[in-house]
Amino acid sequence: MDQKLTPMFDALVQHTNNNPHSYHVPGHKYGALFPKKGLHFFENILRIDATELTGLDDLHAPESAIAQAQQLTAELYGVDQSFFLVNGSTAGNLAMVLAVCEENDTVLVQRNSHKSIFNSIQLAGVKPVFLAPYYDDKVKTAAHVPIETIKQAIKEHPKAKAIILTNPNYFGHSVNLTEVISYAHDYDITVLVDEAHGAHFNLGQPFPISAIECGADIVVHSAHKTLPAMTMGSFIHVKSNIVDINNLVYYLQLFQTSSPSYPIMASLDLARYYLNEMKDTFKINQLVEKINQYTEILHSIPQIQVVRTNNPSILTDPLKVTIQSDCVLSGYDLQKLFEDYGVYTELADPDNVLFIFPLSNNDNLFKPLLTIENILRSVEITKSKSSNVKMYSNDNISTLTISYSQLKSYNKKVIPLKDAVGQLCAQMLIPYPPGVPLLIVGEEITESHIERILNFKALGAKFHGGQLLKQNEIEIFDR
Repeated sequence: MDQKLTPMFDALVQHTNNNPHSYHVPGHKYGALFPKKGLHFFENILRIDATELTGLDDLHAPESAIAQAQQLTAELYGVDQSFFLVNGSTAGNLAMVLAVCEENDTVLVQRNSHKSIFNSIQLAGVKPVFLAPYYDDKVKTAAHVPIETIKQAIKEHPKAKAIILTNPNYFGHSVNLTEVISYAHDYDITVLVDEAHGAHFNLGQPFPISAIECGADIVVHSAHKTLPAMTMGSFIHVKSNIVDINNLVYYLQLFQTSSPSYPIMASLDLARYYLNEMKDTFKINQLVEKINQYTEILHSIPQIQVVRTNNPSILTDPLKVTIQSDCVLSGYDLQKLFEDYGVYTELADPDNVLFIFPLSNNDNLFKPLLTIENILRSVEITKSKSSNVKMYSNDNISTLTISYSQLKSYNKKVIPLKDAVGQLCAQMLIPYPPGVPLLIVGEEITESHIERILNFKALGAKFHGGQLLKQNEIEIFDR
């Protein structure tokens, strides 16, 4: 198929140009019924906010425009089938795990995965085996699971149904998964990869290699993270002879809305089109040159340093640039200061601030970075104390002491955080972003967990599932 086509977007434009009269949902009637207060901002998008009408196809039974757009996506990524996700990568992660794993299956799970992965394994009722990630002391973040850990886990659990990996991590750290995937396939273990931040990896070098090229069975991409797609727009790709596609389709219908957003689907069609246009050596070289230019500008500012991993097996996505404080401010303080001047970064943690650069060589998208030197000019150059508290257990391979099905029979209670060491956590505690749980349901609480929680709290971190933390309390299972 011709990658210059945009069938989903074109179908919406044609429908709009026909000046349709709406006697169907949605209730705004192509923007004719909408509060004046917001109409100026919404009116253009409302014109293409349609529903499953003749000529616009149906996400859950695609036959025309959506089917063609998904086929174009599959061809661009070199997979058997691709599906549009309008509920974000969360829906994709839930669907791929439930489609492959059944209750009481043993499943190997990367411990620094997104919360949606932990929600999915709990829903599936599997027996998780957690694989501790390598901790990068330079960037002060958890990265990939070492291949030695994965091989040992597979030797201990050779009949595992699947292995769930996250690659790259939020900071763009990625490894070549070819050997890991080949080893897993030797044991008939299905490989599921949350590659949310790698939708652009098929551009080739200097970007990391995609899990698709490495042979993964199912890969999820958050198109909206680095491609020009609307928020919640994602892809899920299948390239496998061991995955039941019909099972995956069933769970996609289960976890995705029955009223999918047509603007989001059209933006996915256009994002795929844009990515194909970027597959040009000259454009990529221009982009990398631009990124290097502005990274060096950040690196020259005395109050901060651009940090890169020293691990030779890790390749960092050029779009991800991490800075650390060389001044009195923490990562959270730096982010807040930047926001006071209108510069909004992706995330902060006690040590780092993460920038996600645009997949474009348009200079206007980079120029605001020039203001950072002025923002920091008056900040004292004295290194702040590093947190240096790892988030996870030192055990490379660990399991829950009590199964998910058994946990259902226990009551829950709230206790003071200081008394929680040795108890089983009954909630997920998730510093957000990036959405990687510090504690998961059923996990034994350690002194390190408490230390990390208090450290995050003191620095002003935001938590999902952390309402009780305001009173220094936590929910546990009453055994």
